[in-house]
Amino acid sequence: MAKIMDMKSAIGEFVKPGSTVMFGGFLGCNAPLKAIDEIIEEGIGDLTAISTVNSFTNSDIGLLFDNNLIKKFIASHIGTNKVAVQQYKSGQIEMEYYPQGTLIEKIRCAGAGLGGVLTPTGLGTLVEEGKEKKVVDGKEYLLETALGADVAIIKGFKADKAGNILYSGTANANPIMATAAKVTIAEVEEIVEVGEIPSSDVGTPGIFVDAICMGYDADKYRDAIREMCKSVGIYR
Repeated sequence: MAKIMDMKSAIGEFVKPGSTVMFGGFLGCNAPLKAIDEIIEEGIGDLTAISTVNSFTNSDIGLLFDNNLIKKFIASHIGTNKVAVQQYKSGQIEMEYYPQGTLIEKIRCAGAGLGGVLTPTGLGTLVEEGKEKKVVDGKEYLLETALGADVAIIKGFKADKAGNILYSGTANANPIMATAAKVTIAEVEEIVEVGEIPSSDVGTPGIFVDAICMGYDADKYRDAIREMCKSVGIYR
């Protein structure tokens, strides 16, 4: 059974210096903002962070780079974050790049107990360097191995007390990441009784969730998205 915990206790128990951590969300949408703030508050560094993409500077996971807490970043790109780009260029952080679909499939494989996935994406490009190739029915593929983590931190809308998660809007990579880590922390806006979330609406079953933590109220998440968009001229 998932445990209901305050965020400080969950981060303190499960996220350690040097941990590999998956962060759900996409450019701030459905990102675990309170968990990120707590990691910064505790100064937990030397992290290997896995995310579908980087954020903009001064927002959600971008704050981890601002506070020099990332050792290695595994994602599809970092081009939206000037701080991360500079840290990469100066050798302060390591980077592993994957096409976004490939990255998600690598994570899905870890959650499903598979060794990897065969994909033609990246053949003939820098992506194929150092990777094993397989020929199936006369067609060549790259072997991309599974990608797991010590901790996945996901963001849902509601959780029931058994850890079943309901998402609001797009769930992004949250459901897949929840399956692929040794421990999953779910940051949510509301915790309800078991049975209040219809089974057909469950996006992540409670079996994958170890800790349920209250995050910020809905306005905080909306304001964070607005501020991020304003900073790059998308929203006025």
